[in-house]
Amino acid sequence: MAVILVVEDDPSAQLLTKVKLKNHFTVVCANDGEEALTIMEQQRVDLIVADIMMPNMNGYQLVQSLREVKEEVPIILVTARADFEDKRRGFALGADDYMVKPINYEELLWRIEALLRRAKIASEQRIVIGESILDAKSYQMIHDGKDMALSKKEFELLYKLLSYPNVILTKNQLLEEVWGYDSDSDENTIKTHIN
Repeated sequence: MAVILVVEDDPSAQLLTKVKLKNHFTVVCANDGEEALTIMEQQRVDLIVADIMMPNMNGYQLVQSLREVKEEVPIILVTARADFEDKRRGFALGADDYMVKPINYEELLWRIEALLRRAKIASEQRIVIGESILDAKSYQMIHDGKDMALSKKEFELLYKLLSYPNVILTKNQLLEEVWGYDSDSDENTIKTHIN
């Protein structure tokens, strides 16, 4: 079971978040960023849900200190502050997501699951769906135990689509992320590869 670290100085908000998540994850709690770092030295943490406004070490400082040491754990910042500059600062420091209070806990659960899925794919560089395996390290697709021959671009396109299930990716997104910004390819290239 994934370990979620909830970093929140308000005891009632911390307890509510823990109660809402405990049926799906192992939940540990910290009262500020300093306590969170201590917990992370002692145990594995798969994702952090952190308030921004806290004493000792706030959410921004926590994100910054983790990213400075190349710690890639996914982080969702949660705050009552909804202005654009606060969001920009959080993402610029390395946060993966941002939610404004009051929290919809069903939505928080969806966001946690999506970030955990992407983190797993990124660390393993492998997607398994039923009898099919896509291995990004070897650019190999295996289906029912048989190696399937795919070109590099076919593999990258399939890997990108399977990394984001139930998400609609535009042709422009696929062109930029699979073929690159400076590519001369157009939308017909995507149609050809998908066909």
